[in-house]
Amino acid sequence: MIKLINNSKRDFRLLNLTDPQLKIEEWDENNQTGKIFRKTVETLIERVSPDLITLSGDLSYADDFASYKKFADYFDSFKIPWTCCFGNHDNQDGDEPMQKVIDEYMKHDFFVFEKCDQSLGNSNVVILIEKNGKNSEAIFLMDTHDRVPYKENSCGINQAWGKLTAEQLNWYEKRVLELKEIGCNESILITHIPINAYIQAAKSAFKNPQPDKSVKLSDSYGTNIWNAGYEDSYGVLHEPISAYPEDEGAFDLICNLGSTKNIICGHNHVNNWVVKYNGVRFIFGTKTGCGSYWEPEINGGTVVAVNENGVVSVNHEYVDVSDLL
Repeated sequence: MIKLINNSKRDFRLLNLTDPQLKIEEWDENNQTGKIFRKTVETLIERVSPDLITLSGDLSYADDFASYKKFADYFDSFKIPWTCCFGNHDNQDGDEPMQKVIDEYMKHDFFVFEKCDQSLGNSNVVILIEKNGKNSEAIFLMDTHDRVPYKENSCGINQAWGKLTAEQLNWYEKRVLELKEIGCNESILITHIPINAYIQAAKSAFKNPQPDKSVKLSDSYGTNIWNAGYEDSYGVLHEPISAYPEDEGAFDLICNLGSTKNIICGHNHVNNWVVKYNGVRFIFGTKTGCGSYWEPEINGGTVVAVNENGVVSVNHEYVDVSDLL
């Protein structure tokens, strides 16, 4: 467990970025994709002044070590603590490439990370925030792997999006209980692939829980698209939720333990809805940059403010990059 101590008078600010998916050639100073990413990140850092930057996966592609190194050099240059969990594209070539990336990242002064049991994945980290002398919030970053075998059919064994395994959930439970023993009763969970309960949260909150690109981002900040009881939700559902297709047990455990009140995921680049469901806020992080696919209107990051008593606010920060298009 890693502790970050914050004694400033203002709230602790976590800035989450997700799904950059930059190839090495896109780091070139004249490349449009790289320019959009850098403008987005640098605008957010100037606007938010974060105390911690988290990346919720799919930084690049597993075979592109040079791009991962660029990420580390770039984020270290801001002299702000930063960390990540890995996504399906990061993990797509197995453990060895990611262990090489982690070894490189651990050389960087501002990278906040600890290696875990590799049988649990490549990125399972707990960061404890001490705010003005109080253990106020923990941040779990957990690896949702790549695709996994799902069901056998006439063509062979089908694949599904990855999930938190039973062993990881056991690890999570032990860490939550350890945190409670030192007075930290609340936590944030950050993954790349959404847990299965995101599907139920969407069904409960949206009047039309099917992807609908006719719903504009501005529409989502009203009440027209939300069911009764969910009027404080916001953000869009523009593509199907790419989660493991069956209940993996994560949300039942989260509810039973009562620690995690906010979950952030990435993976679906054009979803960024935020819904409070069964006492837990489900957050699709706003995509950062145009790598792979995107919608320019949904570009930026997600900001979580924490005080001595835990999370006080969650909001998306959008960055206009129309001058680069």
